[in-house]
Amino acid sequence: MQARMENPVMVLPGAMEAMQALGAAAHESGVPVTTLLLVEVRASQINGCSVCLDMHTRELKLAGEPDERVLMVGGWREAPYYTDAERAALDLTEAVTRLADSAGVPDAVWDEAARHYDKRQLAGLVMMIAAINSWNRINASTRQITGRWVEQWISPPQTAGHRVQPAEPPRADARL
Repeated sequence: MQARMENPVMVLPGAMEAMQALGAAAHESGVPVTTLLLVEVRASQINGCSVCLDMHTRELKLAGEPDERVLMVGGWREAPYYTDAERAALDLTEAVTRLADSAGVPDAVWDEAARHYDKRQLAGLVMMIAAINSWNRINASTRQITGRWVEQWISPPQTAGHRVQPAEPPRADARL
């Protein structure tokens, strides 16, 4: 496996900082870190982004989440491991991620999220969903390859979202 090119956020000056700032803003919304991570995992599953899926499942484990919650995100509707608020966030994630599959986010999905989250938290969820979808599209379109290198991007749970920029991921021509 080989990436099509070096990650675009490493090529364009300021792109990495802009992407990180978007995620950091979402982390200041008051939404629990584990909920934001579940959102990142679910969008990454839908979009087929191995880098983000690998990274954010590792972050869930680092945050102390049990295997059931990490492994069953894709089947959240039929799994008893999530709170009603997390379910609302996951449903919103699916609706926003799949905008092209319907006429936008259904009112019922939005209303259920609004029942569990205040205006600031809803803004944080929307921003995180936008951020992870952007990361997914950047990584999937350029075929970024996951590997142990993602560990350098993972922060302890209390600082998740406020990541220090580590060394670059492997170049497109590098062997893993």
